[in-house]
Amino acid sequence: MNELAESHYIADRALATVLFLAHRLEKPVFLEGEPGVGKTEVGIVMSRLFGTELIRLQCYEGLDAATALYEWNYPKQLLHIRLEEEGKRDREEIEELIYGPRFLIKRPLLEAILMSEERAPVLLIDEIDRSDEEFEAFLLEVLSDFQITIPEIGTIKAKRKPLVVVTSNRTRDVHDALKRRCLYHWIDYPSFEKEYRILMTRLPGIDSRFAEQVTRFMQKARTVDFLKKPGVSETLDWGRALMTMQRAFLDETVVLETLGCFLKYQDDIKRFKEEIWADAGQRGEYLGG
Repeated sequence: MNELAESHYIADRALATVLFLAHRLEKPVFLEGEPGVGKTEVGIVMSRLFGTELIRLQCYEGLDAATALYEWNYPKQLLHIRLEEEGKRDREEIEELIYGPRFLIKRPLLEAILMSEERAPVLLIDEIDRSDEEFEAFLLEVLSDFQITIPEIGTIKAKRKPLVVVTSNRTRDVHDALKRRCLYHWIDYPSFEKEYRILMTRLPGIDSRFAEQVTRFMQKARTVDFLKKPGVSETLDWGRALMTMQRAFLDETVVLETLGCFLKYQDDIKRFKEEIWADAGQRGEYLGG
């Protein structure tokens, strides 16, 4: 916990324990939770903590194995074939040349495996729930053995297993088979004390009373059933924006002017204005009056 805090990440004991075990047992860690609670940041902080490279694979619908592993640079290969044919090389020699490392485009998973020869990186597989189930199934093999087979080259195995951080916003259920290969941890919205510490740690120079006021406001905002409840990232964005505006306390005007920093849907903004901010009693409670 202390080392994470020194790297500007405030974690509870349960998360710190999971990360410690993931490192020692060489098992991936699967982090699930609402958007903006700090899942992605774990991968970034762990790479900083270990002084190693962060390799990030951002998942999306349609992501396939080739995009995540490797591709051959076909235009460059074709050009080289033409040049070599003019030099009268035979076919076998040309094939050997064009299926070499210089024509291989390394994608994040292959990069993580190759980099492990020198120093194991941190591999962040972000938002796995956005990818298709086919890609999820492909990932099972990579996470189990940390080796891949390239038909033209052979099998490449990681010398040291990277620390793998897999995140999910739970937009769909991830298959149990993937979770079984990982240590699981749910990251919830932070308590008042934790969120206050995050603000004080991540925003140097923020006034402590102002940080308390912002934290109290955000904790209260999360009790409303918004379409998208504000996460820690929104708290930090808002705090940073308010400091940029040289504000040191919240008032009715500045809240209305900066709603877009922590509410991301027009329906939520409309609801906030009509149901919460129009009520003098609730305004006072949000502002700590």
